[in-house]
Amino acid sequence: MSEKIILGIDPGTTIMGFGLIKVKNKKMEFLQLNELQLKKYDDHYVKLKLIFERTIELIDTFHPDEIAIEAPFFGKNVQSMLKLGRAQGVAMAAGLSREIPITEYLPKKIKMAITGNGNASKEQVAKMLQSMLKLKSLPKNLDSTDGLAAAVCHFYNSGQPNIGKSYTGWDAFVKQNPDKIR
Repeated sequence: MSEKIILGIDPGTTIMGFGLIKVKNKKMEFLQLNELQLKKYDDHYVKLKLIFERTIELIDTFHPDEIAIEAPFFGKNVQSMLKLGRAQGVAMAAGLSREIPITEYLPKKIKMAITGNGNASKEQVAKMLQSMLKLKSLPKNLDSTDGLAAAVCHFYNSGQPNIGKSYTGWDAFVKQNPDKIR
């Protein structure tokens, strides 16, 4: 009987969403979904510190075997993109510091895995997850369901080659990203 826990993360500097599933005998079981509210903090560095601490707290509480994280999408606003990339990087650093393998998924890939439509809305993804995992209700903000969707996407893509960028630790990250390390 193999069992593993997957932590899914939807990085953000306003709201960061998290979802956890347990995989037991190739079946998914819902554990938790939650969000970290960061709106009230003006200082971007404080937000990054809180993202790191909350991710570590989730890791130390649930002991995930793998982390799936939504990759930032390319928007028109460069500053927003930079902040989102930092949020994602800090969450990844928390996982890497605990030597947990991390896989990034593009938003379209996550939506496709959950709904069969890469252009599905947040609401469609949330409703499908609610049905799939028999959730009683959905949260007001759908950032946590986006985090959960990343975990479910990872479950569906487990064991498939070329699923996304994966890192098993700092050494693997450095080897795969020599251009980012100066």
